[in-house]
Amino acid sequence: MKKTLKKGISHRLVHLWLMVIILVFSAVIIVAMVHLTETFLDIRDASRQKTELKNAALELMNASDYLTEQVQRFTIDGDRQFLDRYFTEAFESKRREEAVTKLSAGEETTEALKYLQSAMNSSLELMNTEYYAMRLVIEARGYTDYPEILGEVTLTESDEALSPSEKMRRATELVHGDGYYELKDKIRSGMKDSIGEIDKLTDSIEESELDTLTHQIGIVHIAILIQALLVLYLLWLTTRLVINPVLNAVGQIKDNQPITEVGSREFRYLAGAYNKMYEKNRSNIESLSYKASHDELTGTYNRAGYDFLLSNLDLAATYMLLFDVDDFKKFNDTYGHETGDKVLIKLVNVLKRVFRDDDCICRIGGDEFVVFMMHSGGLNHRLIESKIELIKTELEKTDDGLPAVHVSIGVMNGSKASDADDLFKKADEAMYESKKQGKSTYTFNS
Repeated sequence: MKKTLKKGISHRLVHLWLMVIILVFSAVIIVAMVHLTETFLDIRDASRQKTELKNAALELMNASDYLTEQVQRFTIDGDRQFLDRYFTEAFESKRREEAVTKLSAGEETTEALKYLQSAMNSSLELMNTEYYAMRLVIEARGYTDYPEILGEVTLTESDEALSPSEKMRRATELVHGDGYYELKDKIRSGMKDSIGEIDKLTDSIEESELDTLTHQIGIVHIAILIQALLVLYLLWLTTRLVINPVLNAVGQIKDNQPITEVGSREFRYLAGAYNKMYEKNRSNIESLSYKASHDELTGTYNRAGYDFLLSNLDLAATYMLLFDVDDFKKFNDTYGHETGDKVLIKLVNVLKRVFRDDDCICRIGGDEFVVFMMHSGGLNHRLIESKIELIKTELEKTDDGLPAVHVSIGVMNGSKASDADDLFKKADEAMYESKKQGKSTYTFNS
């Protein structure tokens, strides 16, 4: 364990395991959501079934009431249309029979069906009274065209002997009497009991499904909570093992310092490799004899120092700026070599003020200077241009007693060079392009 902590935790391994766990919980959530949907649909179906079954039971009562209405109106005024409506409902619409059929669809509705069937039997029993009453009206009105089933009804001798008006009165009494409404109450009671059983059945189903739904919602909540915690832990771990060490490393690189070896195992490996190169590079630079590697007049790296730096450059992270003093020979011829030397020193001092400490300034010829901008692969042209403009402004000042100095500059990004020689070649081409443009300017070789 101590060995693992010393080497650092493998971010790749931790990340892999956390992603696997998150995917597992995501799958759990998806499966739970599918079950939640199915349970919700079951509850919806149960509710619909309840409504359909209750409507079916009510339809039986509605149909019975409709038949009652038609037969009662027929016995009052003998209008044939009420007779036709009655038999259309009884033998064509058949809403009562459809209600019984709907409740016969499944075993779970057996109890409800039993009560509804009782109501249906009472309704059929009631029809015998209604047939008899309609037969009396037919006899009283002298109708000869009527449904065959009414022809099978036989009146009692006493009713047969009644006058037409007495037969109408007798028919009305049959469908408005206490015995008739007692049967109507039986139909209504059977219908209510049937609806009660339907409510019990569907309420039981809904309660069971709701319990299942509550349980599944609990599972989803727990899975989402765990997944959220895992995601937060992954973010925290990534920040601690990778992001913070990288941000710290960027600052240390900018400050030309070794990188602190903390964080994940992978980052520690990279930091260690960088530190080795850093120490080696610093050791190599320090090993150069100051006199052997620096120009005696300006204090910059000389040609030997330049060659060493060039051979050890990280091209992808370096910019080369090649400076050439315009018409430098005139300074020596006009003002003397001492003034020419002061001009070169002035140039170097300006370069040191403008560029960073870890940028390297080299004198590679009499009036030619190179600046290596280290660790600058991500810089844009605008930043370099601002530095150049500042240099030009400072060199043109004459308050120090020296004449204005102008330089031609060539700029090359090391990431676009194939090797060190190619880097210098393209920077030199850019510098000569500046000369062609009238001197005192700069050119980027892109």
